Amino acid sequence: MRDPYEVLGVEKTADQAVIKREYRKLAKKYHPDLNPDNEEAAEKFKEASLAYEILSDEEKRSKYDRFGSAAFEAGQGGFGGFSGFSQGGFDDIFGDLFGDIFGGGFSSQARANRPIKGADIQQVINLSFQESAFGISKDVQVRHEVTCHVCDGKKSEDPSKVHTCDKCHGRGSFNQVSHTAFGTMSRTVVCDKCGGSGEIIDEACSNCKGSGKEFKSETVRVDIPAGVEDNNVIRVAGKGHVGENGGPYGDLYLILKVKEHEIFKRDGLDIYYEMPISFTKATLGGEIEIPTLKATRKFEIPAGTQTGTKFSLRGEGIKDKRRGRTGNLYFYVKVITPTKLTKEQKEALEKFASISGEEVKEEKSFFEKLKDFFD
Repeated sequence: MRDPYEVLGVEKTADQAVIKREYRKLAKKYHPDLNPDNEEAAEKFKEASLAYEILSDEEKRSKYDRFGSAAFEAGQGGFGGFSGFSQGGFDDIFGDLFGDIFGGGFSSQARANRPIKGADIQQVINLSFQESAFGISKDVQVRHEVTCHVCDGKKSEDPSKVHTCDKCHGRGSFNQVSHTAFGTMSRTVVCDKCGGSGEIIDEACSNCKGSGKEFKSETVRVDIPAGVEDNNVIRVAGKGHVGENGGPYGDLYLILKVKEHEIFKRDGLDIYYEMPISFTKATLGGEIEIPTLKATRKFEIPAGTQTGTKFSLRGEGIKDKRRGRTGNLYFYVKVITPTKLTKEQKEALEKFASISGEEVKEEKSFFEKLKDFFD
């Protein structure tokens, strides 16, 4: 048998609070329910349990301190000499432990039929680009479980037809005892007679059939703030399913799906798009009308503007009131080259090319660079 102090990782002067704390850590780590089919974990759990049994009992601890492991070897009590945990100590340590593991806890005071918050609901809401940018109030149809209106959640229309379970005495659970080589072990299980409710229903409600709940469709008004983005989530408290045993309602989570806009694209609070302009306007410059989120406005394009030139309008993006920030608007110029020219237009462009000499200059420059590349 290994030194129990070494097993639990405590000093010989450790008090009961420290011993209990360290044992709980090991028990939670190696508990068989959390390590199914893991023989090594099972052995470590047994070893930790044996160490705790010795050190949590002052008489056994004193014997070990005086005689070492010989005090518990065959002929001196051995494993058979272990009486197991005291019921109070066992309920205390494993009540806390199961509370950590299963998120609620079973102890001598705990009940399987404690109030439990209802399940949450997830629902997708589709928004247009404009709705996400400016915000909107929407009516959302929600179908959720609510308290039965006939029995008011009592599960029977006649309260006298509901009585306390005689097996678990209303606790919803009971201790299941087993005998092991390390003494008597006990665990708390849900009552199989009442299903953990702590109640037996002789005559179930005609509407909810004894569940105490019914489904109901409800219209919920939801305010969606300006600036939300695709896949953002909005929580609406208390609009999920009804809780168990008097527990509160769950919540409604709305997953927002924003439809793409034909023109505007988005990057956070900034918006951008590609603005087509004529070859003449790009060459000579001048005033054009550009779209913003709210309207169109005039903008002066400088002469000689090239395709891909970026322009910005500060504060014309999306406004997020929650964070007190507003994005910008950006547009990229795309020069549209005419594909169908009249005879006069073609002659005018040829004359322009001849006067500027741009055709010869560009071709020479291009081929010179290409020659340099291959050389």
